Amino acid sequence: MLDGLRLCAALMVVLYHYVAFGEGWEGSQAQLFPVLFRPSAYGWLGVELFFMISGFVICMSSWGRSISHFFTSRVIRLFPAYWLAIIVTTAVVFLMPGGIAPLPWRDVLVNMTMLQRPMGVEDVEGVYWTLWAEMRFYLLFALVVWRGLTYRRVVVFCWVWAVAAVLATRSGASPISDLLMAQDCWFFIAGLAFYLMYRFGQNLLLWGMIALCFAMGNYTAMKTWRATLDKVGDNVPGWGVAVVLTVFFVTMAGVSLGWFRGINWRWLPTAGALTYPLYLLHESIGWEVFHHYQSRVNQWVLAGGTLAAVLVLSYLVHRWVEKPAAKRLKVALTKAFEQIRAEGATGHDRTPAHGGPARPGPGRPVSEPLAPGAGAPGLRVTGAGFPVQAPDGQGHDHTRA
Repeated sequence: MLDGLRLCAALMVVLYHYVAFGEGWEGSQAQLFPVLFRPSAYGWLGVELFFMISGFVICMSSWGRSISHFFTSRVIRLFPAYWLAIIVTTAVVFLMPGGIAPLPWRDVLVNMTMLQRPMGVEDVEGVYWTLWAEMRFYLLFALVVWRGLTYRRVVVFCWVWAVAAVLATRSGASPISDLLMAQDCWFFIAGLAFYLMYRFGQNLLLWGMIALCFAMGNYTAMKTWRATLDKVGDNVPGWGVAVVLTVFFVTMAGVSLGWFRGINWRWLPTAGALTYPLYLLHESIGWEVFHHYQSRVNQWVLAGGTLAAVLVLSYLVHRWVEKPAAKRLKVALTKAFEQIRAEGATGHDRTPAHGGPARPGPGRPVSEPLAPGAGAPGLRVTGAGFPVQAPDGQGHDHTRA
Protein backbone atom coordinates (compact mmCIF):
# COMPACT_ATOMS: atom_id res chain seq x y z
CA MET A 1 0.00 0.00 0.00
CA LEU A 2 2.80 2.43 0.85
CA ASP A 3 4.38 1.84 -2.55
CA GLY A 4 1.12 2.86 -4.19
CA LEU A 5 0.95 5.99 -2.01
CA ARG A 6 4.50 6.89 -3.00
CA LEU A 7 3.58 6.63 -6.67
CA CYS A 8 0.53 8.83 -6.08
CA ALA A 9 2.69 11.42 -4.33
CA ALA A 10 5.22 11.40 -7.18
CA LEU A 11 2.51 11.79 -9.82
CA MET A 12 1.04 14.71 -7.87
CA VAL A 13 4.39 16.48 -8.03
CA VAL A 14 4.83 15.68 -11.74
CA LEU A 15 1.36 16.98 -12.62
CA TYR A 16 1.99 20.13 -10.61
CA HIS A 17 5.13 20.85 -12.63
CA TYR A 18 3.72 19.78 -15.99
CA VAL A 19 0.20 21.21 -15.82
CA ALA A 20 0.04 23.98 -13.21
CA PHE A 21 3.44 25.43 -12.33
CA GLY A 22 3.76 27.81 -15.25
CA GLU A 23 7.13 26.70 -16.66
CA GLY A 24 7.89 25.25 -20.08
CA TRP A 25 4.65 26.27 -21.79
CA GLU A 26 3.78 29.39 -23.73
CA GLY A 27 0.44 30.73 -22.58
CA SER A 28 -1.78 30.11 -19.56
CA GLN A 29 -1.76 26.53 -18.30
CA ALA A 30 -5.23 27.09 -16.88
CA GLN A 31 -6.40 27.49 -20.48
CA LEU A 32 -4.16 24.79 -21.94
CA PHE A 33 -5.32 22.19 -19.38
CA PRO A 34 -8.73 23.38 -18.10
CA VAL A 35 -9.67 19.98 -16.63
CA LEU A 36 -6.43 19.10 -14.85
CA PHE A 37 -5.20 22.53 -13.89
CA ARG A 38 -7.16 23.07 -10.66
CA PRO A 39 -6.44 19.68 -9.00
CA SER A 40 -2.85 19.73 -10.26
CA ALA A 41 -2.33 23.13 -8.62
CA TYR A 42 -2.31 21.28 -5.28
CA GLY A 43 0.25 18.74 -6.48
CA TRP A 44 3.04 20.35 -4.46
CA LEU A 45 1.40 18.77 -1.42
CA GLY A 46 2.72 15.44 -2.63
CA VAL A 47 5.93 16.26 -0.80
CA GLU A 48 4.09 16.32 2.53
CA LEU A 49 2.86 12.81 1.80
CA PHE A 50 6.42 11.82 0.90
CA PHE A 51 7.65 13.10 4.26
CA MET A 52 4.99 11.19 6.18
CA ILE A 53 5.80 7.99 4.31
CA SER A 54 9.49 8.60 4.96
CA GLY A 55 8.94 8.86 8.70
CA PHE A 56 6.90 5.64 8.66
CA VAL A 57 9.32 3.66 6.49
CA ILE A 58 12.57 4.83 8.07
CA CYS A 59 11.30 3.91 11.52
CA MET A 60 10.11 0.53 10.25
CA SER A 61 13.29 -0.36 8.36
CA SER A 62 15.62 0.80 11.15
CA TRP A 63 14.03 -1.17 13.97
CA GLY A 64 16.58 -3.56 15.45
CA ARG A 65 19.31 -2.38 13.06
CA SER A 66 22.69 -0.84 13.78
CA ILE A 67 23.77 2.68 12.92
CA SER A 68 26.09 1.30 10.22
CA HIS A 69 23.18 -0.50 8.59
CA PHE A 70 21.12 2.70 8.79
CA PHE A 71 23.86 4.71 7.10
CA THR A 72 24.47 2.08 4.42
CA SER A 73 20.78 1.70 3.57
CA ARG A 74 20.36 5.45 3.13
CA VAL A 75 23.43 5.84 0.92
CA ILE A 76 22.56 2.98 -1.43
CA ARG A 77 18.97 4.17 -1.66
CA LEU A 78 19.61 7.85 -2.36
CA PHE A 79 22.85 8.29 -4.25
CA PRO A 80 23.06 6.01 -7.35
CA ALA A 81 19.91 7.34 -9.04
CA TYR A 82 20.69 10.86 -7.82
CA TRP A 83 24.13 10.92 -9.42
CA LEU A 84 22.76 9.70 -12.73
CA ALA A 85 19.86 12.19 -12.60
CA ILE A 86 22.31 15.08 -12.18
CA ILE A 87 24.32 13.92 -15.20
CA VAL A 88 21.27 13.35 -17.40
CA THR A 89 19.53 16.61 -16.43
CA THR A 90 22.70 18.66 -16.92
CA ALA A 91 23.26 17.06 -20.33
CA VAL A 92 19.67 17.73 -21.46
CA VAL A 93 19.64 21.41 -20.49
CA PHE A 94 23.08 21.86 -22.08
CA LEU A 95 22.16 20.18 -25.36
CA MET A 96 18.78 21.96 -25.70
CA PRO A 97 19.73 25.66 -25.60
CA GLY A 98 17.15 28.39 -25.29
CA GLY A 99 15.41 26.98 -22.25
CA ILE A 100 16.97 26.39 -18.83
CA ALA A 101 20.59 27.48 -18.42
CA PRO A 102 22.93 24.74 -17.11
CA LEU A 103 24.86 25.37 -13.91
CA PRO A 104 28.65 25.85 -13.87
CA TRP A 105 30.50 22.58 -13.61
CA ARG A 106 31.79 23.37 -10.11
CA ASP A 107 28.21 23.81 -8.89
CA VAL A 108 27.29 20.51 -10.53
CA LEU A 109 30.11 18.81 -8.62
CA VAL A 110 28.87 20.25 -5.32
CA ASN A 111 25.40 18.95 -6.17
CA MET A 112 26.89 15.45 -6.38
CA THR A 113 27.47 15.57 -2.62
CA MET A 114 23.79 16.43 -1.91
CA LEU A 115 25.09 19.24 0.31
CA GLN A 116 24.53 22.11 -2.10
CA ARG A 117 21.87 23.73 0.07
CA PRO A 118 24.04 24.29 3.18
CA MET A 119 26.87 25.37 0.85
CA GLY A 120 24.68 28.04 -0.74
CA VAL A 121 24.93 26.45 -4.21
CA GLU A 122 21.96 26.32 -6.56
CA ASP A 123 20.28 22.95 -7.09
CA VAL A 124 20.68 21.30 -10.49
CA GLU A 125 16.97 20.54 -10.18
CA GLY A 126 14.56 22.49 -8.01
CA VAL A 127 13.04 19.37 -6.46
CA TYR A 128 16.37 18.45 -4.88
CA TRP A 129 15.64 20.69 -1.90
CA THR A 130 13.62 17.84 -0.41
CA LEU A 131 16.68 15.60 -0.37
CA TRP A 132 18.35 18.04 2.00
CA ALA A 133 15.24 17.83 4.17
CA GLU A 134 15.48 14.03 4.12
CA MET A 135 19.15 14.15 5.08
CA ARG A 136 18.42 16.38 8.07
CA PHE A 137 15.73 13.94 9.18
CA TYR A 138 18.19 11.06 8.88
CA LEU A 139 20.78 13.00 10.87
CA LEU A 140 18.36 13.66 13.72
CA PHE A 141 16.84 10.19 13.73
CA ALA A 142 20.30 8.59 13.64
CA LEU A 143 20.68 9.65 17.28
CA VAL A 144 17.83 7.32 18.18
CA VAL A 145 19.05 4.53 15.90
CA TRP A 146 22.48 4.76 17.51
CA ARG A 147 20.95 4.24 20.95
CA GLY A 148 18.61 1.51 19.66
CA LEU A 149 14.98 2.00 18.69
CA THR A 150 12.37 1.42 21.37
CA TYR A 151 8.81 2.64 21.71
CA ARG A 152 9.72 5.02 24.51
CA ARG A 153 12.75 6.48 22.75
CA VAL A 154 10.87 7.18 19.53
CA VAL A 155 7.99 8.80 21.42
CA VAL A 156 10.40 10.99 23.38
CA PHE A 157 12.23 11.89 20.16
CA CYS A 158 8.97 12.97 18.50
CA TRP A 159 7.86 15.18 21.38
CA VAL A 160 11.30 16.72 21.90
CA TRP A 161 11.58 17.46 18.18
CA ALA A 162 8.11 19.03 18.12
CA VAL A 163 8.76 21.27 21.12
CA ALA A 164 12.19 22.28 19.83
CA ALA A 165 10.72 23.13 16.42
CA VAL A 166 8.11 25.42 18.00
CA LEU A 167 10.77 27.18 20.09
CA ALA A 168 13.02 27.50 17.03
CA THR A 169 10.17 29.06 15.07
CA ARG A 170 9.67 31.67 17.78
CA SER A 171 13.38 32.52 17.77
CA GLY A 172 13.39 33.21 14.02
CA ALA A 173 15.74 32.02 11.30
CA SER A 174 18.89 30.37 12.63
CA PRO A 175 21.07 27.30 11.96
CA ILE A 176 19.17 25.47 14.72
CA SER A 177 15.82 26.29 13.13
CA ASP A 178 17.16 25.10 9.78
CA LEU A 179 18.39 21.84 11.30
CA LEU A 180 15.09 21.20 13.07
CA MET A 181 13.04 21.91 9.90
CA ALA A 182 10.37 23.87 11.75
CA GLN A 183 8.38 24.13 8.51
CA ASP A 184 8.36 20.45 7.53
CA CYS A 185 9.11 18.40 10.67
CA TRP A 186 5.41 17.83 11.42
CA PHE A 187 4.99 15.41 8.54
CA PHE A 188 8.06 13.35 9.48
CA ILE A 189 6.87 13.23 13.11
CA ALA A 190 3.40 12.17 11.98
CA GLY A 191 4.94 9.34 9.94
CA LEU A 192 6.89 8.14 12.98
CA ALA A 193 3.74 8.24 15.12
CA PHE A 194 1.76 6.33 12.51
CA TYR A 195 4.41 3.59 12.49
CA LEU A 196 4.34 3.33 16.28
CA MET A 197 0.58 2.96 16.03
CA TYR A 198 1.01 0.25 13.38
CA ARG A 199 3.57 -1.67 15.47
CA PHE A 200 2.26 -1.20 19.03
CA GLY A 201 -1.37 -0.23 18.62
CA GLN A 202 -3.24 3.04 19.04
CA ASN A 203 -3.42 5.09 22.22
CA LEU A 204 -4.29 8.61 23.24
CA LEU A 205 -0.67 9.77 23.33
CA LEU A 206 -0.07 8.80 19.69
CA TRP A 207 -3.38 10.27 18.54
CA GLY A 208 -2.49 13.49 20.37
CA MET A 209 0.86 13.61 18.59
CA ILE A 210 -0.84 13.06 15.21
CA ALA A 211 -3.45 15.72 15.96
CA LEU A 212 -0.68 18.20 16.80
CA CYS A 213 1.10 17.40 13.55
CA PHE A 214 -2.13 17.79 11.58
CA ALA A 215 -2.79 21.21 13.07
CA MET A 216 0.77 22.47 12.68
CA GLY A 217 1.12 20.92 9.23
CA ASN A 218 -1.98 22.73 8.01
CA TYR A 219 -0.63 25.99 9.38
CA THR A 220 2.80 25.69 7.76
CA ALA A 221 1.39 24.37 4.47
CA MET A 222 -0.68 27.52 4.06
CA LYS A 223 2.54 29.52 3.86
CA THR A 224 3.57 27.41 0.89
CA TRP A 225 0.13 27.77 -0.70
CA ARG A 226 0.51 31.55 -0.64
CA ALA A 227 3.90 31.23 -2.32
CA THR A 228 2.47 29.05 -5.09
CA LEU A 229 -0.10 31.68 -6.07
CA ASP A 230 2.59 33.63 -7.93
CA LYS A 231 2.98 30.63 -10.23
CA VAL A 232 -0.46 29.04 -10.47
CA GLY A 233 -2.60 32.16 -10.07
CA ASP A 234 -4.93 33.33 -7.33
CA ASN A 235 -7.93 31.25 -8.46
CA VAL A 236 -6.83 28.25 -6.38
CA PRO A 237 -8.62 28.41 -2.99
CA GLY A 238 -6.77 27.73 0.24
CA TRP A 239 -9.39 25.34 1.60
CA GLY A 240 -8.17 22.75 -0.88
CA VAL A 241 -4.94 22.45 1.10
CA ALA A 242 -6.85 21.36 4.21
CA VAL A 243 -8.88 18.85 2.17
CA VAL A 244 -5.80 17.23 0.63
CA LEU A 245 -3.92 17.05 3.94
CA THR A 246 -6.96 15.52 5.62
CA VAL A 247 -7.05 12.80 2.96
CA PHE A 248 -3.33 12.15 3.57
CA PHE A 249 -3.69 11.82 7.33
CA VAL A 250 -6.80 9.64 7.11
CA THR A 251 -5.08 7.37 4.57
CA MET A 252 -1.96 7.00 6.72
CA ALA A 253 -4.19 6.26 9.71
CA GLY A 254 -5.82 3.54 7.62
CA VAL A 255 -2.40 2.04 6.87
CA SER A 256 -1.54 2.07 10.59
CA LEU A 257 -4.84 0.49 11.62
CA GLY A 258 -4.76 -2.21 8.93
CA TRP A 259 -7.59 -0.98 6.73
CA PHE A 260 -5.68 -1.81 3.55
CA ARG A 261 -4.21 -5.22 4.38
CA GLY A 262 -5.97 -6.75 1.39
CA ILE A 263 -4.22 -4.42 -1.06
CA ASN A 264 -1.12 -6.39 -2.01
CA TRP A 265 -1.12 -6.19 -5.80
CA ARG A 266 2.02 -7.59 -7.40
CA TRP A 267 2.81 -4.45 -9.39
CA LEU A 268 2.96 -2.17 -6.35
CA PRO A 269 6.65 -2.82 -5.46
CA THR A 270 7.64 -1.98 -9.03
CA ALA A 271 5.51 1.17 -8.92
CA GLY A 272 7.17 2.18 -5.68
CA ALA A 273 10.62 1.60 -7.16
CA LEU A 274 9.87 4.05 -10.00
CA THR A 275 8.96 6.97 -7.76
CA TYR A 276 12.47 8.11 -6.81
CA PRO A 277 13.99 8.26 -10.31
CA LEU A 278 10.71 9.73 -11.63
CA TYR A 279 10.89 12.44 -9.01
CA LEU A 280 14.53 13.21 -9.78
CA LEU A 281 14.24 13.27 -13.59
CA HIS A 282 10.88 14.74 -14.54
CA GLU A 283 11.15 18.48 -13.98
CA SER A 284 13.70 20.24 -16.22
CA ILE A 285 13.61 17.51 -18.85
CA GLY A 286 9.85 17.93 -19.18
CA TRP A 287 10.05 21.71 -19.35
CA GLU A 288 12.69 21.57 -22.08
CA VAL A 289 10.55 19.18 -24.13
CA PHE A 290 7.48 21.41 -23.76
CA HIS A 291 9.46 24.51 -24.68
CA HIS A 292 10.82 23.00 -27.90
CA TYR A 293 7.82 21.01 -29.17
CA GLN A 294 4.69 22.85 -28.01
CA SER A 295 4.18 24.55 -31.37
CA ARG A 296 4.31 21.21 -33.23
CA VAL A 297 2.49 18.77 -30.92
CA ASN A 298 -0.91 18.91 -29.21
CA GLN A 299 -0.42 19.89 -25.54
CA TRP A 300 -2.28 16.85 -24.19
CA VAL A 301 -0.27 14.47 -26.36
CA LEU A 302 2.96 16.24 -25.48
CA ALA A 303 2.37 16.23 -21.72
CA GLY A 304 1.11 12.63 -21.67
CA GLY A 305 3.88 11.39 -23.95
CA THR A 306 6.54 13.12 -21.88
CA LEU A 307 5.18 11.57 -18.68
CA ALA A 308 5.15 8.13 -20.28
CA ALA A 309 8.72 8.59 -21.53
CA VAL A 310 9.98 9.69 -18.11
CA LEU A 311 8.27 6.69 -16.51
CA VAL A 312 10.06 4.37 -18.94
CA LEU A 313 13.34 6.15 -18.27
CA SER A 314 12.73 5.80 -14.52
CA TYR A 315 12.23 2.06 -14.88
CA LEU A 316 15.46 1.74 -16.86
CA VAL A 317 17.33 3.74 -14.22
CA HIS A 318 15.96 1.51 -11.47
CA ARG A 319 16.67 -1.70 -13.38
CA TRP A 320 20.09 -0.94 -14.80
CA VAL A 321 21.56 1.65 -12.44
CA GLU A 322 19.96 1.60 -8.98
CA LYS A 323 19.88 -2.15 -8.40
CA PRO A 324 23.42 -3.08 -9.55
CA ALA A 325 25.00 0.05 -8.04
CA ALA A 326 23.21 -0.52 -4.73
CA LYS A 327 24.59 -4.06 -4.51
CA ARG A 328 28.15 -2.92 -5.09
CA LEU A 329 27.87 0.01 -2.70
CA LYS A 330 26.37 -2.21 -0.01
CA VAL A 331 29.23 -4.69 -0.24
CA ALA A 332 31.85 -1.93 -0.16
CA LEU A 333 30.28 -0.05 2.75
CA THR A 334 29.66 -3.22 4.74
CA LYS A 335 33.31 -4.16 4.33
CA ALA A 336 34.39 -0.68 5.43
CA PHE A 337 32.26 -0.80 8.59
CA GLU A 338 33.52 -4.31 9.37
CA GLN A 339 37.07 -2.97 9.25
CA ILE A 340 36.15 -0.17 11.65
CA ARG A 341 34.55 -2.65 14.05
CA ALA A 342 37.57 -4.94 13.81
CA GLU A 343 39.88 -2.05 14.71
CA GLY A 344 37.75 -1.21 17.71
CA ALA A 345 37.64 -4.82 18.85
CA THR A 346 41.40 -5.49 18.70
CA GLY A 347 42.76 -2.13 19.80
CA HIS A 348 45.92 -2.81 17.73
CA ASP A 349 47.28 -1.56 14.44
CA ARG A 350 46.24 -3.67 11.46
CA THR A 351 48.29 -4.63 8.45
CA PRO A 352 47.73 -2.06 5.66
CA ALA A 353 45.54 -3.16 2.74
CA HIS A 354 48.48 -3.00 0.30
CA GLY A 355 50.29 -5.65 2.29
CA GLY A 356 53.24 -3.50 3.37
CA PRO A 357 54.72 -3.58 6.83
CA ALA A 358 52.72 -1.98 9.62
CA ARG A 359 54.29 0.75 11.70
CA PRO A 360 54.90 -0.75 15.15
CA GLY A 361 53.15 0.73 18.13
CA PRO A 362 55.01 2.08 21.15
CA GLY A 363 56.84 -0.55 23.13
CA ARG A 364 56.25 -3.36 20.60
CA PRO A 365 59.15 -4.89 18.67
CA VAL A 366 58.91 -4.89 14.91
CA SER A 367 59.05 -8.67 14.93
CA GLU A 368 56.00 -9.01 17.19
CA PRO A 369 53.08 -10.51 15.26
CA LEU A 370 49.98 -8.40 14.87
CA ALA A 371 46.69 -9.52 16.35
CA PRO A 372 44.23 -10.71 13.69
CA GLY A 373 41.34 -8.32 12.82
CA ALA A 374 38.59 -9.47 13.25
CA GLY A 375 11.18 -4.38 9.01
CA ALA A 376 7.66 -4.90 9.97
CA PRO A 377 5.55 -7.75 8.55
CA GLY A 378 2.75 -7.14 6.12
CA LEU A 379 4.15 -4.06 4.36
CA ARG A 380 6.21 -4.20 1.19
CA VAL A 381 8.10 -0.98 0.70
CA THR A 382 10.98 -0.30 -1.66
CA GLY A 383 12.35 2.80 0.03
CA ALA A 384 11.65 6.07 1.74
CA GLY A 385 9.78 9.07 0.40
CA PHE A 386 11.66 12.06 -0.65
CA PRO A 387 10.46 13.48 -1.73
CA VAL A 388 9.67 19.88 -4.61
CA GLN A 389 10.53 23.63 -4.62
CA ALA A 390 11.02 25.59 -1.43
CA PRO A 391 9.38 28.96 -0.92
CA ASP A 392 12.60 30.35 0.49
CA GLY A 393 13.83 31.87 -2.72
CA GLN A 394 16.81 29.51 -3.08
CA GLY A 395 17.45 27.76 -6.34
CA HIS A 396 15.84 28.34 -9.71
CA ASP A 397 12.42 27.30 -8.47
CA HIS A 398 10.63 29.30 -5.82
CA THR A 399 7.66 27.18 -4.75
CA ARG A 400 7.52 23.80 -3.14
CA ALA A 401 6.84 20.72 -5.27
